[in-house]
Amino acid sequence: MQRDLQYLQEIGITAWQIKQPEIYPEHAPELISLPESCKLLLIAPEIPQSHEAWLFGKVLASMKLTPDQALYLPESAVAQLAEHHLVWCWFAGCDVNTIDGCRVLHSKSLPEMRQDTASRRDLWQQICTYER
Repeated sequence: MQRDLQYLQEIGITAWQIKQPEIYPEHAPELISLPESCKLLLIAPEIPQSHEAWLFGKVLASMKLTPDQALYLPESAVAQLAEHHLVWCWFAGCDVNTIDGCRVLHSKSLPEMRQDTASRRDLWQQICTYER
């Protein structure tokens, strides 16, 4: 098993899922615990930078949330999410999963949204649907 882990690291794979975790209990993925203050989880291929971070901040403000109430998580880590106090899960530029107890949003990636007014409008409509 150690050799397999070394091989995965050498080829750049940093997250994986064992299909039969009962065989390797010592390698079961650790659950990701979010702070109680986290109300929105952004699931995306990469952390927002520069203009994307500005757009992310604008979306948060429209939802009456602050940046300290939001966290980023890569799509590969969603399965490791522990119990949470999330209100919103925003899948941007990746496949949508259901997360219990969350209002789920989906959109193009933030870099694509920056250039696409229609996708920003679609996201806003999704948010408004939950606000009714």
